[in-house]
Amino acid sequence: MASITTYTTKAGEERYQISVFVGRDDLTSRPRYLHKRGFTSKKEATLAASRLTLDAAGDDLTKRKRLRFRDVYEQWYLSYVNEVAESTYAKTRGMFDNHILPFFGDRHIGDISTAQLQKAVNHWAKEVTHNNKGWFGYVSAVLQYAQEQGYIPANPAKRVKVPKQQRKPGDAPENFWDRQELAAFFGYIDQASEPQKYALFRVLAFGGLRRGEVLALTWGDVSFSDGAIRVNKTLTQGVKGKQIVQAPKTPKSRRTVAMDDKTMAALRTWRVMQLKKLMAQGFNGNTPDQLIFSSRNNTHMFLYQPSKWLRAIEDADAKAEHPQLSHPITTHGFRHSHASACFAAGMTIKEVQDRLGHEDAQTTLNVYTHVTKGQGEKAAVKVANYLGF
Repeated sequence: MASITTYTTKAGEERYQISVFVGRDDLTSRPRYLHKRGFTSKKEATLAASRLTLDAAGDDLTKRKRLRFRDVYEQWYLSYVNEVAESTYAKTRGMFDNHILPFFGDRHIGDISTAQLQKAVNHWAKEVTHNNKGWFGYVSAVLQYAQEQGYIPANPAKRVKVPKQQRKPGDAPENFWDRQELAAFFGYIDQASEPQKYALFRVLAFGGLRRGEVLALTWGDVSFSDGAIRVNKTLTQGVKGKQIVQAPKTPKSRRTVAMDDKTMAALRTWRVMQLKKLMAQGFNGNTPDQLIFSSRNNTHMFLYQPSKWLRAIEDADAKAEHPQLSHPITTHGFRHSHASACFAAGMTIKEVQDRLGHEDAQTTLNVYTHVTKGQGEKAAVKVANYLGF
């Protein structure tokens, strides 16, 4: 659709100008026009209007010239939030805001080249060791979306070579403790004065639950008669860092975990003490939806509180005359420790997979292949005895 009108120049000469409709803006839905003037005849103006109309209809040159990377990202993100959990798209938003948009946000989508992408990937590989592939993967996803929408003829990210992570010499400490180290760790916690802390780490170490799964537990999830805990939700971070409760990580994460008697006893002890504390504060804690591990205000505990407790104990051990913890671990390391203990106790891969809530057995094999020193020594003896020389 084009319109041709006349106007008079300052010199008093008649000229023609054209206005060509080239579509609607994908973000605002407002109509967009291209304007040109200075034509000396109506025939010349008509021919120019026809060419512009064909160009706009043919391969959408206007969109490619006007749209910036951040514009296309916002379009892509609107679909992305419907495909993943809030914690995932909140994390992705932060990734774009902090790392990707500063590099590509204001570049026109049609001007982004393979060379520019390669430069960014090389820079990220030097800046970080683990996240650079993920950042590039999201950039490629946005560019793929741009190609599918017709904004660019091809995805330039397809020709980028992602640098391989350089392996460092030596052995990094495994993120788990053996049974002696776990026993030493619990020796630093006085159950009588710190019943909540003691119960929380017992569930982590003896149940293999994820941190978010533990912090989302309510008393309705605990069956003292069956000696089990039902996992059906997780605490995580949503938009702007707000803590939210959402569905477990995967469908297999919904599971019932059998617990040992001592851990159940620790939970029972904590429940009695919690009821007294909450009653003194004016809360009725005798309900199924009462949080097991709560803050002072009876809200969800801060996600990083267990890590603070853990760091304090590790620091105390490091300063001791005879340290008993060979290396620090993370809160997730208790899950690793639990898996290692399961294998050491003779459980099958399938049993460990079900207990930990892994979606497939390969995840169990990939993540938890470590064994205790004692197992390694037994394996060496078994091989020597078999060979017999």
